Amino acid sequence: MANPLKVGIIGVGGIARTHVPGWNASPHAELVAGCDIRDDVVKHWGEANQIKTLATNPEELFSDADIDIIDVCTPNMYHAPLAVAALESGKHVICEKPLAPTPQDIYKMIEARNQSGKLLMTAQHFRFEPKSKAMKAEIDRGVLGDVYHARSWMLRRNGFSPGPGFVLKKNSGGGPCIDIGVHILDLTLWFMGNPQPAAVTGVARAELAHRKGAFCAWGGEIPEAFDVEDFAAAFVRFETGATLILEVSWLLHHDIRGEDMQMWLYGTDAGAHWPKCEFLESNAATKQHFNRSLQLFPNLLEAHAQECVEFAQAIVDGAPSPVPAEQSLQVISILDGIYRSQEQGGEVRVNA
Repeated sequence: MANPLKVGIIGVGGIARTHVPGWNASPHAELVAGCDIRDDVVKHWGEANQIKTLATNPEELFSDADIDIIDVCTPNMYHAPLAVAALESGKHVICEKPLAPTPQDIYKMIEARNQSGKLLMTAQHFRFEPKSKAMKAEIDRGVLGDVYHARSWMLRRNGFSPGPGFVLKKNSGGGPCIDIGVHILDLTLWFMGNPQPAAVTGVARAELAHRKGAFCAWGGEIPEAFDVEDFAAAFVRFETGATLILEVSWLLHHDIRGEDMQMWLYGTDAGAHWPKCEFLESNAATKQHFNRSLQLFPNLLEAHAQECVEFAQAIVDGAPSPVPAEQSLQVISILDGIYRSQEQGGEVRVNA
């Protein structure tokens, strides 16, 4: 590997494990450093991945002139300050979703990116699945016409991590909106061509988490300090006139095993369903409906790894960020709008 981009990961105890295979597979990157606030965790990670440069203070990675890329894998509330500091130190940054919990934080990240001239990418891994790429390519051919309405949901039945990084707002910034809603909403907006959001009417409440007998099927007790929502729903209007209905939940009496993540897109020429990768069309001449599905071939890499490979490739090619911060700003502006709508009890304007 000639002059590979050197990568340092901040926050090695969780989602980082899905990024490591991507850096190892990239022809343009080499994982050389790790940082975590827990000394025992980062030492164990270093031994497991044969990484010698280890730290408990991220400033050590920022000041390391040999490191080109910072991969932020910490809890949500620490994304923005770490990403801004990394960009200001001259590093490219890939940051786990959500890019940041608030629009204001993302504005700061965009400013730091612009000042540094480096790439900033949100790790929205669902975009990098073969079915998502295939759907996007077909939609971009114009087969749907104008998409004027969408329905999206990501629902779980007692499924979430009860750890403090997820269920305490001071660490996460929110509940399923921020944790999993960001996935299906990002994918939906991407398929729709990222229209500008205009207004949101939403609810975000903890309906089940504090009830007697509530439990998490993934193991572990729901802490009393749980202070985020467990359910949210919204109606979104876009500047184009298009609309979206969104539903997300960690705890729902819904007939699922694991997770129900679906999207319907309704266009003037056809409809589409994800993840079936199915298009619903009609023939005006014969007055017949027909459905067709895309034939898919799997990636060699899992999507979390693939996003890392493509980020390094974009840097080498001088290409734009595979997931630009401006698109993440649209996503977070809508999710923030749901929280504001809950507080105000009505529709709120959104400026992304």
